[in-house]
Amino acid sequence: MSESGGPDVTQELRLPWDDDPEDLYEHAPCGYLTTLPDGTIVRVNETFLTWTGYTRADLIGHRRFRDLLTPGDQIFHETHYAPLLAMQGEVHEIALEVVGTDGRRLPTLVNSVLERGPSGAPRIIRTMVFNATERRGYERELLAARRAAESSEQRVQVLQQIVADLAAAPTEAEVAEAVVRAPEPAFQAASTSIYLFDADGDQLVAVASTDPTTGNWDDMPRSSTRAVAEVARRGDLHVIGTVAEAEAHFPDLAESMRRSQRGTVVLLPLTTGPSDDQRGPVVLGVLAFSFREERVLTGGELRVIRLLGQQAGQALDRARLYDDARRREERSTFLARTTRALDEEHRLLQRARRLVERMVPEIADWALVRLQVGPAGLVEHHGGPAPDPARIEARTAEAIESAAPVFAVDGDGLGCTVLPLIVRGRVLGTLALRMAPDRRGAETERLFLIDLADRAALACENARLYEQERAIARTLQRSLLAADVPGTDPRFVVETHYQAASQDMEVGGDWYDAFLITANKLAVVVGDVVGRGIEAATTMGQLRSAIRALASAENGPARLLEGLDRFCDRVDSARMATLVYVEVDLLSNEMAFACAGHLPPLLHEPAGSPQYLMQGRSAPLGSRAGDVRRVEQRLRLAPGSRLLLYTDGLIERRGRGIDRGFEILAREYARRRDAPLKGLAAGLADTLVGRDHSDDVCLLCLTLGTEERLERSIGADPLQIALLRADMRGWLAGHGVDQDCLNAVLLACSEAVANSIEHGYQDDPFGVVDVAATISPDTVEIRVADRGRWRGPGNDVARGRGLQLIYESMDEVAFDRAGEGTTVIMRRHRGES
Repeated sequence: MSESGGPDVTQELRLPWDDDPEDLYEHAPCGYLTTLPDGTIVRVNETFLTWTGYTRADLIGHRRFRDLLTPGDQIFHETHYAPLLAMQGEVHEIALEVVGTDGRRLPTLVNSVLERGPSGAPRIIRTMVFNATERRGYERELLAARRAAESSEQRVQVLQQIVADLAAAPTEAEVAEAVVRAPEPAFQAASTSIYLFDADGDQLVAVASTDPTTGNWDDMPRSSTRAVAEVARRGDLHVIGTVAEAEAHFPDLAESMRRSQRGTVVLLPLTTGPSDDQRGPVVLGVLAFSFREERVLTGGELRVIRLLGQQAGQALDRARLYDDARRREERSTFLARTTRALDEEHRLLQRARRLVERMVPEIADWALVRLQVGPAGLVEHHGGPAPDPARIEARTAEAIESAAPVFAVDGDGLGCTVLPLIVRGRVLGTLALRMAPDRRGAETERLFLIDLADRAALACENARLYEQERAIARTLQRSLLAADVPGTDPRFVVETHYQAASQDMEVGGDWYDAFLITANKLAVVVGDVVGRGIEAATTMGQLRSAIRALASAENGPARLLEGLDRFCDRVDSARMATLVYVEVDLLSNEMAFACAGHLPPLLHEPAGSPQYLMQGRSAPLGSRAGDVRRVEQRLRLAPGSRLLLYTDGLIERRGRGIDRGFEILAREYARRRDAPLKGLAAGLADTLVGRDHSDDVCLLCLTLGTEERLERSIGADPLQIALLRADMRGWLAGHGVDQDCLNAVLLACSEAVANSIEHGYQDDPFGVVDVAATISPDTVEIRVADRGRWRGPGNDVARGRGLQLIYESMDEVAFDRAGEGTTVIMRRHRGES
């Protein structure tokens, strides 16, 4: 009985060891070998002999085991197998190839055991050899399947990445760049090119390639007989497997394949739209890629390739829609920005210049605007190089005559589009543009250019009309500003300055006037009329005339303002105008003044600091609010006092309080106390306002009486000498100096100052020359002092006869170099020649 309770059947089995052990050895399902430690075969079974074709006589005692291996495995036996066996005493499942008598290779798996004798020395090696032929086949099949799966997975991954790239590519160019990179990693293609269909030109445009030298890399009409155009017309995948196949259908492609050593070419149309549509899919381009060897594509690869064409076509369609929307937005933005940029410029010349600068390089590489205004016209251009003048003139004449755009077309030799600038049915001028070839024929570009020309024409016409009105207003304003300011009376000097706003096309209402009411009473006035343009200039002229009519020796400033209030009842445009009116008695130096809503006058007497005259103030002209009574203020002025009247454009600024403006004006006015009166008003305007300002500026500076002592400080600039001469001439004339003495003093003083500038400061722009002049009944004394290193009379080569003229003009000349710099003291007796 067995342990489980059933009958004991082992007695009926025939045990393996009941067989002949020798037979088991000889016909075992594996090969057995016994070798000496050096590998010499001493025993081998029949199974191994059958597998290899050897006989026992061939092997036993004549061959070592390693001699039966391939050359590579013999090296492996020597470097790995034998050392491992010696070190470990056994090795298992070593893959070796045994070479049979017929030269065939038998894949095997080898297990070996090293037996040692009693002393531990190697005695024999027992080796078991398994036939691994079928296993190697299974492995190859598994490896091939694995490689196919990996290749398919790689293609899927590449395709997924390409689909992701296509989804993220917003423009046609980026889609093309993503598509052209796909075949090489997905199918191991050698090179790739992509052609896109241009609907406006009805052609296939070569846009990207990984190797442009491998084919006919240029644009082609869609009707071309070349392979790319043929596939684009058919709309289906085409694989040219061999050069011979290409020779039969596309000779140009065959020549290209031979030249670039390509074996197979794939032409894939990039399509969009459902394939079951009766009209068929829409072809947007062609992807061409090639292989160096002849390649047979599997069905799976062809399906992936077609899928790539569909995905790329859909991405192209989406990108083109996006590109079109983006271009429309860019055109709209460009038109809006150009319109704003032109509106920022008020003058016609600046608008024309801004127009061509906006064109280049954003939409053209050369632009020219020609306006038919004035006797000579106006021409502005930008970019380059300029086209042939005669041909552009001919095209311009054609556009003017036809009053219609003349668009550039490919092959016309000029490449320029000429657009007429038409306003109210009249051709104001032309705009010529040389654009890139890809923008010349598109219908959307033509509509964009027409819209651009309409906007440019309107902007230029508005600027022309503004300039015309501005010129009229300026002419009127200039004619109304006082041009006959008294200037020959030695008892006073009037210096005026008017500066129009640079950022406004219209003139303002700022004005000044100076006139003698009687032989001994002087009136000066500065005012500002509300509004701008011709109406403001006309009102200014009416106010000026009204003031002259109302001014009299008896009325005074307050009564004059009351008369102007009544005048505003009849001339409503004069209402709310502001002005400051001053009357000066030239015999007593008494001044009476009144301010009607205007900024206070600034007085600087010979001694002391400048002060604002805040008295005598009342409301603007014609004001009906508050206290409408008119008041005036009187005060006596010292000889040499300077009175400044000005308008608000001199001190008012956005972002700055008016008190700060008053402080700056007083400081700058005080700093110029010793400056020549000539140019004082212009210098103040240039310092406080500059040339780029948004409001008109009007100044009137009155110097009353003749100073007992003339003191002036000028910069080391030869241009300042003329201003000093004008100031000194008035001072000398005011003191009754005879003409000969006056001319001599002016000549000597000018030469002395010039010497100080040239030799004392040696062209140092920061140097200062001080001039002091005193007068007595018998003598005029002039002192010219500098603080530089003067070269002295012995080195006065550069000025020629400068010192000689000083000595000849003056009766006494002395040089004082005791302190810093040099002082020249010159005297001239009055009444002597």
